[in-house]
Amino acid sequence: MKKFSFKPAFGLQNRHLQTLFATFFRKLPLIDMDIEQFELDDGDFIECFWNEKPKKEDTKPIVTLFHGLEGSYKSPYIQGMMCALKEAGFLSVIMHFRGCSGKENRLPRSYHSGETSDAKAWIKHLKTQYPHAPLFAVGYSLGGNMLLKLVSEYGDNSPLQASVSVSAPMQLDICATQMNKGFSKIYQAHLLKHLNASLLEKYKKHPMQELLSFEEEKVKNVKTFWEFDGIYTAPIHGFSCASDYYKHSSSRQYLKNIRQKTLIIHSLDDPFMTPEVLPKEEELSQSVTMELYRNGGHVGFVSGSIFHPHYWLEERIVDYFIEIYQDSSQKL
Repeated sequence: MKKFSFKPAFGLQNRHLQTLFATFFRKLPLIDMDIEQFELDDGDFIECFWNEKPKKEDTKPIVTLFHGLEGSYKSPYIQGMMCALKEAGFLSVIMHFRGCSGKENRLPRSYHSGETSDAKAWIKHLKTQYPHAPLFAVGYSLGGNMLLKLVSEYGDNSPLQASVSVSAPMQLDICATQMNKGFSKIYQAHLLKHLNASLLEKYKKHPMQELLSFEEEKVKNVKTFWEFDGIYTAPIHGFSCASDYYKHSSSRQYLKNIRQKTLIIHSLDDPFMTPEVLPKEEELSQSVTMELYRNGGHVGFVSGSIFHPHYWLEERIVDYFIEIYQDSSQKL
C-alpha cells in the first residue's frame, strides 16, 4: 500500500470545502458532446456522451467515465476529466447510469452501486466497434465502487488495460450510516431530494405500489439511504433488504480477485464515509495499488490556492494511464 503526496490548497484543508469547492466555484464551459443512445437487452437504454467520437479504425485509447450517485456529464469532475484526457491524447466517453443523462429510463428499475451488467454491455460494445483502441475506465464514488466490482468479475479476461476508482464507498453499510451523521446529513438530504423525486416520477408511469408494497405518499418522507435502499433500491433490483443489497454490492470483498492494473485513490477525511471502509493490505490483489491521502474530501483533491486552484486528481489519473499505456505499447 503506497502513500503519495497531495497538498490541499491553502484555505481548503477542510474536508467539506474540498468536497464542495468545484461544485460551487469551478466554472467550465459545457463540452459539445456526441450523444450515443445505447440499447440494453432488457428493453431499457443508457446514454453515453462522447467528448470526441472515434472512427472504427481509430487507435487512440478510449476512457469510459462512470459518474457518482445522481451525477452526469454536467458534473465538474466529469467535465474536467474529459478536458484533461483530451489534452493528453485520449478519447473519453461518460456512460450515464440509467435515468441520469436527463432522460428518464423506460423500466421501473434504475441503477445501483453493484450493477455491473450495463457497464459490461457498453465495454463489450466498445471492444467490438473499436477493436484497435485500448480501453481504460475511471469511476467516481458510486461509479468507483461499481468499477471495482466490475474488474473483479472480469478476472483474467478484462478488456480494460487499466482502471482508476476515486472515493469509492467500498463498504456500503458503513457509508449509509455515516451519511446520517452530523454535516453529512446535508449531503444525504440533497441526494435524497433528487432520488425521491425520480422515484415519484416512476409512480406516475409504473405500478410501483404493487412492485414495492410502498405507498406513493410516503416517499417524500424517506429521509435516509437505509430507508430509500430498503423501500426501492433493494426490492426493485432483486435484493431482500437494504442490508442484503449492501452486502452483495460492496466492492471491498472483491478486491482480491482483480487481475488488471487498478488504482484506488482515497482520502482519509472523506465526509461520505469513514476509514473503516478501507481494505487491509492483505485484501488487495497484486494488481491493485491504493493511494491514501490525509486530505482531499470526497472527489475533491484541490491543490494550488483558492484563487488559483489546481485539480490534482485529473493530473494523477492522466499520469497513471499514460504510464500504463506507454508500458503496454513498448511490449507490442
